[in-house]
Amino acid sequence: MRGKTYAMLLGFAVFTGATFNLAKYAVHYFSAANAAGWRFGIAATVLVFILGIQKKIRWGILREYGGIYAILGIIGVFGFNSFFFSGIKYTSPLNGALIMATNPLLTTILAYFILKNPLTKRQMLGIIFALTGVILVLTQGSWEIIRTLSLSMGDLLILFGNLCWALYGVLGRKYLHKSSSMETTTYTMIIGAVCLIVLSAFLPSPPLSKVTVSAWGAILFMAIFTSVLGYLWWNKGMETIGASNTSLFFNLVPVVTMILSILTGTAITIAQVLGTILVILGVLTSTGILKLKKDHTLLSQSTTKG
Repeated sequence: MRGKTYAMLLGFAVFTGATFNLAKYAVHYFSAANAAGWRFGIAATVLVFILGIQKKIRWGILREYGGIYAILGIIGVFGFNSFFFSGIKYTSPLNGALIMATNPLLTTILAYFILKNPLTKRQMLGIIFALTGVILVLTQGSWEIIRTLSLSMGDLLILFGNLCWALYGVLGRKYLHKSSSMETTTYTMIIGAVCLIVLSAFLPSPPLSKVTVSAWGAILFMAIFTSVLGYLWWNKGMETIGASNTSLFFNLVPVVTMILSILTGTAITIAQVLGTILVILGVLTSTGILKLKKDHTLLSQSTTKG
């Protein structure tokens, strides 16, 4: 079961790794709100269709968790994507990916305070490996690139989006005990999509007649693969292996971006190879696939189930 979950999360990382460049391309033809609205409007429609075909609409669950679905939809779909699409328009994919790479650390900290999950040496070591690897991949080992990075308005927007994404996973883990990953994804996405569509209706947007076929293709890819499959697999990971372990797979996103760059003709460096190895080592360590001799709790000895 865990092997299947890890494969899903690897798929999430692959699709999300492609999303940074696709989103950057899409906002040349759509406004940020419009791009997000189309993406999640399509995704929510597909999910409702699938849920209807499977005849798995449990009205009791919907009544019980309606409030938390609404909150998570506003935070994790509307909030995250509003900040993400707005931020990526004003910052580089490098800065955006580097900021989002702190998600595992942020999720682990929130899980400790909200879920009362203990923080272990294994998790901390995995986070350190992965974060170091991400920085190496993104900066190619150049201290000058790190030193000259500055927080622009776009960076701050991505940072707020990062917080929304971490809260989406942790709060869902805390409150949605009887909700399946399919239900969580569908209902939160409906709420988020409605909010994004309403927002886009009140904001100026370029005419759709000028949107290229490739831009629509980018929206469709993000809707089906990143939103439908990505959110489903992410929520399944939260349900199966917990918030902290699932979030580590976000560190693979910039690695995927690097691999895609290589496939399109970009030369690979030693720093990028080392960074990729460290990221993979971090994920294997934190998820327990690579065992440590001893695994002690750092911040808490409690083992409350989150």
